[in-house]
Amino acid sequence: MTWSVGLGSLDARRFKEIIDGHGCRVRRPRGARVWVCSAAAPRSRQGRGSVFSGWWSWRLTAAERFGRDHYVPLRLQRLSLIDQLVAVLRAAIEAGQWPESLPSERQLCAELRVGRNSLRTALRLLAQENLVKIIPGEGTRNLRSPRVSQGKAVAAFSVLSPFPLEQLRPQQVLWIDELRDILSAEGRALRVVHGPQYFRRNPAGALRRLVAQERCDCWILVKSTQAMQAWFKRAGGVCVIAGSCHPGMDLPFVDLDYRAMCRHAVGVLVRSGHRDIAYLTGEPEAAGDFQSERGFLEGVQSFRSQGAQGVVVRHAGHKKSIVERVRFLLGAPRSTTALIINQSYHYLTVTSALARLGLQTPEDISLICRDDDRFLAYLEPPPARFVEDPRDFARKLARITITQMQDRPRSSAQCMILPAFIRGASIAPPPPLTGADRDRPSR
Repeated sequence: MTWSVGLGSLDARRFKEIIDGHGCRVRRPRGARVWVCSAAAPRSRQGRGSVFSGWWSWRLTAAERFGRDHYVPLRLQRLSLIDQLVAVLRAAIEAGQWPESLPSERQLCAELRVGRNSLRTALRLLAQENLVKIIPGEGTRNLRSPRVSQGKAVAAFSVLSPFPLEQLRPQQVLWIDELRDILSAEGRALRVVHGPQYFRRNPAGALRRLVAQERCDCWILVKSTQAMQAWFKRAGGVCVIAGSCHPGMDLPFVDLDYRAMCRHAVGVLVRSGHRDIAYLTGEPEAAGDFQSERGFLEGVQSFRSQGAQGVVVRHAGHKKSIVERVRFLLGAPRSTTALIINQSYHYLTVTSALARLGLQTPEDISLICRDDDRFLAYLEPPPARFVEDPRDFARKLARITITQMQDRPRSSAQCMILPAFIRGASIAPPPPLTGADRDRPSR
């Protein structure tokens, strides 16, 4: 351990006597105006503390004898990563962030952005202090009761998502950020928890461990599956769905009215002259995806008397599968003249695939995007899409989550938002049919 100190008008010999009395060595590099003090710090906590206590004791002694202007301490080296880890984990344990067990090593490493070896070393040091107990195969158990705070406890809210923030759509990140600001102004904290294990077909075990580990007063579920919603309903915890409820799940939620949006999109295309329309979507998981398909089919059925036909085409979610589905639709009998695409990223893939096939939008095929993201406004031609305000979504979600914390018994508040439809420039009448197209059979 080394540090530098400027002597000012302090006598060099007197300074060396003082600092030597604390077991430190002092030297002055040639040509330098500062003295460099060093001490070999033992690995134990007692050794590190003794060096620091000696250093601060010398500062007080120098200040008393020579005045504060006679010493100018510059900079100590940073604490080691292990020491910082131990301090952060100790503070979280004493604050009651993990009442029973600490999160998994993988989750802690991701949140703290450290390696697993460093984390394990810090946990072993905490185990020596009897703060935690490391149980092989089960995890790390908290042995310390949370410290009782004299002030008002801060309500904790957690967003549970299958993906980290950097992998979510920009529009989702915007409303999460706005929600954090709203809750912070109300004296409430918001954090993001993610992991694919909570969104599997049978997530009961993973969710049970998560709820036991995390101190959370209200869960906000993003892209929640039916199994996840069923577990929270049985557990009786406070949760709000950032999306729609699956059938039979009577939980509070805030979502866009996807059913009405897709039904409206079909009407826009039919009134523009299109009769062969396809809805391109991934495998449905969230309740809003099922509602979208339902609204699309209802829209097609309502215009059946005008010759409208529609088909739902599902892809695997990756680029190759989307391109294959587009080729299939364009090569099928009575080729599709209009597409409704359920996701902004997939819209980019479709437009680039059409360009490679030599087709133009909207001269050859019309497109509507169900979702909106800011980057869509930079496309040419600008796509027709449904535009939502993420701030409005966050405000409605915050109001329902706070209400759930206050109501006893809790109410199943539900809020559906209908975004504004922006026509853009990606819709035009269908191209005229050739003789071969007229002879093709209907679907």
